[in-house]
Amino acid sequence: MDGPWEVKVGATAGAVWGRTEQQDFRSRVRGTLLGLAVGDALGAPVDGLGIDGIREAYGAEGLVDLAPAFGRRGAVTHLTQLTLFSVDGLIRAQVRRDTGAWHPPTDLHRAYLRWAATQRDWGPDERRKDDGWLAREEWLYARRDPSRALLLGLADETMGTPEAPKNPGELGPEAAARSAPFGLLVGWEPQLVVQLAVECAAQTHGHPTAYLAAGAYAVIVHALALGESLDGAVQRGFALLAARPGHQPVSDALQHALGAVRQGLPGPERVAQLCGAGTAESLVGAAVYCALVAADVRHGLTLAVNHDGPSAATGALTGALLGALHGETALPPAWLAELEGRPTILELADDFAMEMTQGPALHSPAGASPGWLARYPRA
Repeated sequence: MDGPWEVKVGATAGAVWGRTEQQDFRSRVRGTLLGLAVGDALGAPVDGLGIDGIREAYGAEGLVDLAPAFGRRGAVTHLTQLTLFSVDGLIRAQVRRDTGAWHPPTDLHRAYLRWAATQRDWGPDERRKDDGWLAREEWLYARRDPSRALLLGLADETMGTPEAPKNPGELGPEAAARSAPFGLLVGWEPQLVVQLAVECAAQTHGHPTAYLAAGAYAVIVHALALGESLDGAVQRGFALLAARPGHQPVSDALQHALGAVRQGLPGPERVAQLCGAGTAESLVGAAVYCALVAADVRHGLTLAVNHDGPSAATGALTGALLGALHGETALPPAWLAELEGRPTILELADDFAMEMTQGPALHSPAGASPGWLARYPRA
């Protein structure tokens, strides 16, 4: 659908940023990306284990600290890898706009193809000059249990769209998790954030429930990044979903999450109930619940990973919500200290914040910083 990208370009213009606003925004961007990665890393060791297996391995309280996965503590999965390529694609879409080309789903698709190359290749290919800096980060070439839907959806150059989606029966949560950065486009109208998340999700997860769950999740992050409460952010999600055919399963999952908050003390059984069969809308609902009842970030994340459902995805989805809500300083420092790829995540977060708040000082149709174009080529 080219329509929104032609008609509503004005809807993506940012406000004038004061220093305080820039610092708050950067903290929320860092919080979102680091929160997602920390939640992912916390859940990775117990992904696929039921609550009984988790307690058997880690004691009666379950997993309460980072544990080894993929040979180290703090290792992330493909969920974090793909989210970083979402950010890379968004920055490159802004840079490429100088050329008169403006179709962000295409830029995101190219970014996801760069991720797909990391899953096939041994390491960075220095001959690919248009890759930019992120695709040259060697640690991203580790294969971390990517789902079949991701590998199939990105196996060739053809881009899935809502009208002709890749994997039309796919209901998994991966596309929702990588949509968190779309919510950080705080200068965009909310409906355009939803549209971008939906179009990009359809590139690998073509079932309407999966791509609408991605849209709902992105717009909840968007409201949080603008300083709204989580409850208010979910209400914004309901309002924007209502206009879209096929929204009912996603709206129901969010409604169940809000209802569960009033049903007594949170615990693994309630989270498992919300996670259901591990589909996108259920995990988005479970993440909203974990974030709503969290006493603090540590509590919310341990709740998000100790249950019978997919722990890494629930942890990642919850972590991004809590990070967008509270900013980076609310995240547990001891977990950040061991987080795989933290320097890369911080560098990318700060580049994104700089692009969104000070883009005109970095590039324009008339000229650009050579260093910035080397990092984020227009090609």
